[in-house]
Amino acid sequence: MQISQFIHQKSFEKIILNVRRHPITFVPTVLFFILLAFLPLGLRWLAVSTVENPFGDPGVLAVVTLATSIYYLCVIIFFYSAFTSFYLDLLIITNDRLLDIDQHGLFARTVSEMNLAQVQDITTETKGFFPTFFNYGNLIIQNAGTVTKFHLQNVRAPNKLRELILQLVDADRKREAQEYGQVTQIPHA
Repeated sequence: MQISQFIHQKSFEKIILNVRRHPITFVPTVLFFILLAFLPLGLRWLAVSTVENPFGDPGVLAVVTLATSIYYLCVIIFFYSAFTSFYLDLLIITNDRLLDIDQHGLFARTVSEMNLAQVQDITTETKGFFPTFFNYGNLIIQNAGTVTKFHLQNVRAPNKLRELILQLVDADRKREAQEYGQVTQIPHA
């Protein structure tokens, strides 16, 4: 995925930062899928230890092999879908605006945009032992426009990110005031 597919940069606009969720937040999902991957092996061990020669018939072995293959295919597809949603959720911070890309499954995406000058409030939330220890949390950005909130979950260093965005908001407001101030001045004759 190229960032240029989602953002048509203005001549003065520069991408400052791409923000994704903290990688540690994907660990429970990975552990869950590892458990799912070992489940058929555990069932096979249980079948072999309780039933004498459970796969002696070639028909039974073929059905078990087919069912196991379908199971692993489903596990891989669901893992890929979870990873895609995790990796492609993205906040792009430029010196002029914020773009929030929310990936919903494999084939659905929502892209929202907010001008930095419209930002009214930025709130950070860090709750719990792991978020405090690994320094990640939620970032909530509000404005008065139609999209009232950008809610970014589990971003790395949310307080530093908040400070960066506030600095960019101030710089953008100064730039816009200077730009509009020059446009609205009428020369005296």
